[in-house]
Amino acid sequence: MLASDARAPRPVHGPGVGWRGLAVALGLALAVTGALFTHWKSGSWSLVSRTVTLALVGVLVFGLLERRPRRLPGWLPRWVLQVVGVGVAMPLTTAALYVLSTRAGAPPFWTDNDRLVGFVGLTFLGVLLAPWTALVALVRQREAFARDQALAFELERTQLERQALEARLHLLQAQVAPHFLFNTLANVQALVDAGSPQASAVLRRLVTYLRAAVPTLAEPEATIAREVELVEAYLEVMRLRMPDRLEIAVRVDEAALPLACPSTALLTLVENAVKHGIEPSEEGGRIDVEVTLRGDRCVLRVRDTGVGLQPSSRGLGTGLATLRHRLRLLYGAAAQLRVGENPPRGVSSELELPLSGGRA
Repeated sequence: MLASDARAPRPVHGPGVGWRGLAVALGLALAVTGALFTHWKSGSWSLVSRTVTLALVGVLVFGLLERRPRRLPGWLPRWVLQVVGVGVAMPLTTAALYVLSTRAGAPPFWTDNDRLVGFVGLTFLGVLLAPWTALVALVRQREAFARDQALAFELERTQLERQALEARLHLLQAQVAPHFLFNTLANVQALVDAGSPQASAVLRRLVTYLRAAVPTLAEPEATIAREVELVEAYLEVMRLRMPDRLEIAVRVDEAALPLACPSTALLTLVENAVKHGIEPSEEGGRIDVEVTLRGDRCVLRVRDTGVGLQPSSRGLGTGLATLRHRLRLLYGAAAQLRVGENPPRGVSSELELPLSGGRA
């Protein structure tokens, strides 16, 4: 595992460096002090100072070799350099401590049996413990780096998924906009071609409708108030086009007006009722639009008395299919769209949204 670390990027911080690595090294220094304390004859302060110095030198060498030299031969893994470097530093540092602590004119420390025993003991424990400690630190450092990489990859994957969902949502909204606008423009064209006196009034209502619709088409969320305004403008256009065949009733709980709502969601239900319910019916029908609060849910309901669900048709059009897809992207399973019969005739569409989305 560690051999593959030769050319891999190294983490700047890890369990083997920084305050945590220093604390581990000082803890080992105190453990060595305790192991040698009863056999030490030069005073406790000299023992503590030497073990602590060895620990600090080990941490320093470990950290320096983690960054220097910047490039190593291909046959030399950096972790090997660190372990060997820490091991070599122990006897060299111990020898330097004994040489520097020898008083001027005193014989060398290796000629003093007590000092030589102390030197050998410190050197042995340093060479025994320091490289293994460095190796353990490297393994834990590698594991911490792997965890950090995994978290970074997971974060990047989540961000990419979110961007993909947003792109899909924008694509669906781009499909919704022409769906509504072109259908309404086709209705106006039919009236103009037929020379209907209602064409001018319908066109004026269409302008009102477009003024309400266009600002919402580029937004993923609107408010219930904006949705109701859009629906009323749309229904006025439809009522002018079918003056004797369409009745309208809109009832909205005022407490729901500032709540957030997917853009054009309510309009999709209403447009679907007109296109698949009222228009195919020779006698027309009635459309009831209701927005109510039910516990922690906001309920948007559209009922019509048109031709009802047709067994021969494959669904109720692209509008509801697109709306279902948008709801999955925005809310997951928290939003529900139900379409069923409206006895004695017609269709009832009900959309439940969670209030946790807050106010827009």
